[in-house]
Amino acid sequence: MKTLIKKELQADAEAHGDPRRSPLAAVDEAAAFTEEDLLTNEPITVVMSEKGWIRAAKGHDVNVVELSYRTGDAFLMAAKGRSNDVLAVVDSSGRAYSLAPHTLPSARGQGEPLTGKLNPPEGARFVGVVIGRADQRVLLASNAGYGFVAKLGDLVAKNRAGKAMLSVPQNGSAVAPVLLAQEGDQLVVTITNQGRMLVFPIAEVPELARGKGNKLINIPTSAFNSGEETMIAAAAMSPSDQLIVRTGARHLRLKIKDLEHYIGERARRGRMLPRGFQKVDGVEVESS
Repeated sequence: MKTLIKKELQADAEAHGDPRRSPLAAVDEAAAFTEEDLLTNEPITVVMSEKGWIRAAKGHDVNVVELSYRTGDAFLMAAKGRSNDVLAVVDSSGRAYSLAPHTLPSARGQGEPLTGKLNPPEGARFVGVVIGRADQRVLLASNAGYGFVAKLGDLVAKNRAGKAMLSVPQNGSAVAPVLLAQEGDQLVVTITNQGRMLVFPIAEVPELARGKGNKLINIPTSAFNSGEETMIAAAAMSPSDQLIVRTGARHLRLKIKDLEHYIGERARRGRMLPRGFQKVDGVEVESS
């Protein structure tokens, strides 16, 4: 009986069988998910205050100025990105630090001090924050008027003490880093506290891993050493963007065509802003 059944099964297999549909193969050993594997990919706005407190709000439509700040503190800078992006903070000494965006406190509160997460040099203050993909470029500059372009991934540090990125002169300071657009040509805008502005293509700025960089705007050495003139800000604009120059309660809105008077070669002296806007408090770029 067993022989008969065996012959019938073999005959059926030859008549109706086909190759194995689930091939046998070696597979990698199973591994537990890491915290990063389980992260959501959602838009966030990272907010940093003048005193170095940081937090993150969900979404990009956030009125950062009207958020609650501690007494004596105020809004400094905001950066828009995604919850799984690379986040870097730069201090006045030119050191860069990295944080995981998903570990930041909610913007419903007043945030947490960066000094609780990082160990900056004595006397250093945090000047700016950037968030984006590791291959995106960032403009780093000092108030002496020197700077260079680096990859955001180069700013990532594995320890709380960060890493030296920008060489800052004695009595100098780094200015807020600028995240550059992933595509298209941009113009760099540099402004001094004397009201001089110089605009030039980003292609004229060298790309380095770290260092002092090249001269962006010409500030006389004697004027810088005496504190008479410094570069207070740098920005990057695309053709459709607008530059907002703030002076007290007033502001000047400039389109690309309005900047033609200020366009020149990198490292030039620049031209004076209109009277009444030469004492610049800050600049920002508004995308259309």
